[in-house]
Amino acid sequence: MPNTYTQIHIQFVFAVKYRAALIGKEWEERLLKYITGIIQANNHKMIQINNMPDHIHILVGLRTHQSISSLIQNVKTESSKWINDQGFLKSKFSWQEGYGAFSYSKSHVPKVIHYIQNQKEHHKKETFLDEYTNF
Repeated sequence: MPNTYTQIHIQFVFAVKYRAALIGKEWEERLLKYITGIIQANNHKMIQINNMPDHIHILVGLRTHQSISSLIQNVKTESSKWINDQGFLKSKFSWQEGYGAFSYSKSHVPKVIHYIQNQKEHHKKETFLDEYTNF
């Protein structure tokens, strides 16, 4: 449609089935690149992506031609198939059924990017605090 302008920033969060820590350090970068390719092949803008062993965060500039549920279904289906085809794990890999999707205004995007980039540090602090506060 001519003269259509949208500015939709969505952070997606979804987990490995049973929240198992299966995403390996030796192949996580390849996974992130693969998922970036899926997002871009669907004509959305990848803004930031990062993972922990048991979940993933993705910030996308969403175009209006595809629903959120359709995009995430595609990402999860294609990436789990790719992980299984690569033989990274001895057992079958799959993502948990649900996901989180959170929208942000343009002014909040830099903070969300920083948050996603620092996932590993964020979770280290959480683990460190948990060790000393849950006794």
